[in-house]
Amino acid sequence: MYQRTLSDIISKSLYKGKVIVIYGARQVGKTTLSKQILTQQSNIGKKIQYFNCELLSVKSKLETTNEQILKDFFGNNDLIVLDEAQTIPQIGQILKIMVDTYPEIQIIATGSSSFDLSNQIGEPLVGRSKEFKVFSLSAQELQSRYSKIEVDSKIDNLLRFGSYPGIIDLPENESMIDLESIASNYLYKDILAFDNIRNSSVISKLLKLLSLQLGGEASAHELGRQLSLSSQTVKKYIDLLEKSFIIFSLQAYSGNLRKEISKSHKIYFYDLGIRNAIINNFNTLDNRTDVGALWENFCIIERMKSNQQNQKIVNNYFWRAYQGEEIDYIEEYGGKLYAYELKYNSGKMKSPKNFLQAYKDTPIELINKQNWNTFF
Repeated sequence: MYQRTLSDIISKSLYKGKVIVIYGARQVGKTTLSKQILTQQSNIGKKIQYFNCELLSVKSKLETTNEQILKDFFGNNDLIVLDEAQTIPQIGQILKIMVDTYPEIQIIATGSSSFDLSNQIGEPLVGRSKEFKVFSLSAQELQSRYSKIEVDSKIDNLLRFGSYPGIIDLPENESMIDLESIASNYLYKDILAFDNIRNSSVISKLLKLLSLQLGGEASAHELGRQLSLSSQTVKKYIDLLEKSFIIFSLQAYSGNLRKEISKSHKIYFYDLGIRNAIINNFNTLDNRTDVGALWENFCIIERMKSNQQNQKIVNNYFWRAYQGEEIDYIEEYGGKLYAYELKYNSGKMKSPKNFLQAYKDTPIELINKQNWNTFF
């Protein structure tokens, strides 16, 4: 079991009159994280209780908005965890009643899909919640168990098998089997339960197309043409995939210059092991053609994890000119831009002239396998 950095960050937000909401993909470690927090609080004398909301016995008890019945069920505990809380009807109203009536009880609600939990708690919990996103294990968290040299030696495997907590320390064959199981049995569960979507084959085909053009600019029109779907339907499915924490997108940065692409976006995966399982490609890096895209995805998601762990809020983009010049990754922070070229192998970086002319004070840094530790 890895100690999650987020547990300390969340612990500092407890007992302040707000519901803590933890989002994350299935199998990413939300339950383990919440139980780590429970253990920490129990060790300092707090009364704690964990409830799995997918159990019928728990669900039936929580299908009420009667504050006294809820209080009797929760008992005299200081801290309650409601795991997979989106399965409870009217969960937002229930949490609102609890936080308004019994503010001394700290509730942590976890959910594997942001569209379900967000839709249910959004309006009732305005101003009453604090939200956190759980990623798969970060390079920083790995360094709590392994030395930097040991983590360096794992980089290629992270590009192939990702960093799910239950995957990262398995032998290669077991990693492949478990990732394929996750991709087959868990990946679509939340999406197919939403809005009566039943065609998993279309979602599967869309994910394969997105996987094959990893880090490329996604065109809803072109994807729709290949899938015989409308552009609007493709956009809807991509939105659901993002809200299920399978993929995320980067928007193109533009200072409104005529030479810049401004309305495009790129698609990446929250975990590369899942991406590789979708296309059934776990080949070693010396035997594949997508190493550059894998490295780009790896660096961006690790940077997102690092920013969260350091509680640094940034806007992230890519940049491209119509002539083809491109910057892989840009952060906007404190009113300034910071640009990065992400290259797996060491080599010279060719800085785009149009970018340098338009954003003269923006530094551009090369991040490769030799200096990646400085990026996270």
